[in-house]
Amino acid sequence: MTLLSVENLQTHFFTREGVAKAVDGVSFTLARGEILGLVGESGSGKSVTGFSILGLVDEPGRVAGGRVVFDGTDLVGMGEGPLRALRGKRIAMIFQDPMMTLNPVLRIDTQMVEAVRAHDTVSHAEALERARLALEKVGIPSPETRLKNYPHEFSGGMRQRVAIAIALLHEPDVIIADEPTTALDVTIQAQILAEVQRLCEETGVAMIWITHDLAVVSGLADRLAVMYAGRIVETGPTAEVLGAPRHPYTRGLIESVPQGKLHGARLRQIDGMTPSLLNLPAGCAFHPRCPRADAACRVMPDLATAGPRAVRCHHPLTDEETTP
Repeated sequence: MTLLSVENLQTHFFTREGVAKAVDGVSFTLARGEILGLVGESGSGKSVTGFSILGLVDEPGRVAGGRVVFDGTDLVGMGEGPLRALRGKRIAMIFQDPMMTLNPVLRIDTQMVEAVRAHDTVSHAEALERARLALEKVGIPSPETRLKNYPHEFSGGMRQRVAIAIALLHEPDVIIADEPTTALDVTIQAQILAEVQRLCEETGVAMIWITHDLAVVSGLADRLAVMYAGRIVETGPTAEVLGAPRHPYTRGLIESVPQGKLHGARLRQIDGMTPSLLNLPAGCAFHPRCPRADAACRVMPDLATAGPRAVRCHHPLTDEETTP
């Protein structure tokens, strides 16, 4: 069952230099209990997509078009009051830096109790017990004791677990995770990814996992949506997209990741740089960097769908070419 449907979402930043189309016609769906990986290079529009869903885009940016339908209600154009009631309650967000979520001068119990009582009329004791259970759920030992600590008394991995616990306080339907493990070492990262998978399976929460790290989503996400210059260029089941990429950009991302079978070999890289959103090339934005580009690529291709897969390319990779 579709819980969240993003339809032709457009988020533009109106600057003195021009209009930057950070999100330009993005569409995808999310079902209950599903994990969608939103991947791409820095500046591809991943985080802005997440912020746009929750109405968190600040000036000079704004949602210029499209729909974000959550449980039958369009969030675009919804007033700040109703949106605020929704944020944290039914749609939660985990930020890349947990210190964006945590107040450094307040104890964890104070912050979590406030988060509970912002949406639910419960006693302090009940809110405190919910906070304790949330910390326990994300694997923080001695949660009764750790509730009395300040954020600086936690390691980076533990702070991120606290941020995840806060997101889970109201048992939301959707969690948007914006690169929450980027700054963590691989051991802690693996632990948090395992916890996230377990929580999604146990609670049925749906998740959008925003990242540039294909290794992270390869074992986490059910589906992938690959973004480039504000648009989705490929989407499909994770194993299929990573095992048989159709878009040259997706293949470039995969080939730039170190792999055991290529030990000692020189890594391939995508030539050139991500284009400025203020001066995108005509047609497919990737064509100046694409080895398969020709004159046809100066016209924007449609997102062609075939079964569970979709690709926005005039010259998609064939079955014979899809082994990275």
